[in-house]
Amino acid sequence: MTAEFSFKILATDGKARRGEVSMPRGTIRTPAFMPVGTGGTVKTMYMDQVRELGADIILGNTYHLMLRPGAERVAKLGGLHEFARWPWPILTDSGGFQVMSLSKLRKLTEKGVTFRSHIDGAPYEMTPERSIEIQGLLDSDIQMQLDECTALPAPRKEIERAMDLSLRWAERCKAAFGDQPGKAMFGIVQGGDAADLRVRSAQALAAMGLKGYAVGGLAVGEPQAVMLDMLDVTCPELPADKPRYLMGVGTPDDILKSVARGIDMFDCVMPTRAGRHGLAYTRRGKVNLRNARHADDHRPLDEESDCPAARDYSRAYLHHLVRSQEALGAMLLTWNNLSYYQKLMQDIRASIEAGNFAESAAEISEGWARGDIPAL
Repeated sequence: MTAEFSFKILATDGKARRGEVSMPRGTIRTPAFMPVGTGGTVKTMYMDQVRELGADIILGNTYHLMLRPGAERVAKLGGLHEFARWPWPILTDSGGFQVMSLSKLRKLTEKGVTFRSHIDGAPYEMTPERSIEIQGLLDSDIQMQLDECTALPAPRKEIERAMDLSLRWAERCKAAFGDQPGKAMFGIVQGGDAADLRVRSAQALAAMGLKGYAVGGLAVGEPQAVMLDMLDVTCPELPADKPRYLMGVGTPDDILKSVARGIDMFDCVMPTRAGRHGLAYTRRGKVNLRNARHADDHRPLDEESDCPAARDYSRAYLHHLVRSQEALGAMLLTWNNLSYYQKLMQDIRASIEAGNFAESAAEISEGWARGDIPAL
């Protein structure tokens, strides 16, 4: 731990980086996967479990928390760390993505965006300054600038307009954030699938001298190849001595390929959402527990896993829970999935330190390609 926010690279292997983000509430080992705790909870998980699986940091959602229970209420109750019983680092997103995607009635201006809550229709205004204020009330350790995230595909003119607006909002967020010892505000690179716009956005943000940088707008429906192409042109433009965060990504394969391009931090709802819908992530790839082939299978998901959910429960039982819509099914599969994601990150970090990341990534990918064990 440290009184200041800092990032150091401990090892590299090609473009892959093994590092540490240090701040007063703890150290984040990178590459890192941040479980998503949208409304102050990682769905179906106890916070103690999340920590025991190896998570150094979780993500909270500004939009959802401002609507319910309210940022001012969370502040009165001691901040999000106290409220959710997670004393370690928390990153909050700006709320921009949810405002754009969930609010049916919204109006975007230079000042910010006005919208109605998807819960009760109440009117709200989100400006860069208000986003930073809310994140401050939540007392998060890493705060994100407000940006406009454009869904792809989109016309170049629209992508460029949103990118330029996001840069102006980044300046306002930086001013609103000010100097907060031990905390950081990250800028967000936008530019859609246009390489030159991505470069322009990254260079402008780098010139602002922020403590970290995110790449946004690359988990919005575009093919993986487009995402990787944009990372190829964006990462070299970002300061090498600052952490790089790829927002909303993604699958284990996305993570491997993005680490290879120099990304340090990830978040995604995929492991928790998949767990609630009967899908397990394993070293043999994805396993759909809704499938009838598991109904009489006494074998576990993965006999070699350190996670009890994968090692100690039969596929037949997991299948029964999922098909019966029992809450325990979602709990066990989410536990398995987050365990798998954190083990993947642990293996990635170890392979970068050992200088064999490419070989390790190939071996992991081959395991997925071989597929699940044959049915009984």
